[in-house]
Amino acid sequence: LRQPALASLMQESLLKWNGDRYRLFAWCVMPNYVHVMLETTTSLSKIVQSWKSFTGRWALEQNTELGLGIPGNALWMREYWDRFIRDTDHFDKARVYIEQNPVAAGLCQRASDWPWSSASPLWER
Repeated sequence: LRQPALASLMQESLLKWNGDRYRLFAWCVMPNYVHVMLETTTSLSKIVQSWKSFTGRWALEQNTELGLGIPGNALWMREYWDRFIRDTDHFDKARVYIEQNPVAAGLCQRASDWPWSSASPLWER
C-alpha cells in the first residue's frame, strides 16, 4: 500500500460500494494497513473479502512491474479486526483517530494532506 497506485486502488475499492453495501464514515489507507469506519448493510466478512480479493489480485498482477515486493501469492493477512461503536463519543474519537493516523505516523503534517483518507478535502462528507 506504500505504492500510490495501490493506495489509490484501495481507496477506490472502498468508495465503490459506499451507499450500497455499506455507508462509509471514515477511512485511511496507510502504507501497511487500512482503517475503515462504516455501517454495513450486508455481511462485514463479505465486504472485507471483496476489498481484499479485488486489490490483492491487482497487486499480484502488478507486483513485478511496480516493484511492490509482495512475497508469495497473497497481499493480505487472512484476518481483520473489527470493533463496534458504542456511542456518539466513541464514534467521534474513532473518526478522529482514523483520520489523524498519518499525522501520528509522521507521514504528513495535517490529516487533510493525506490523499488516501476521508480527511482529504477531495472527499465530501
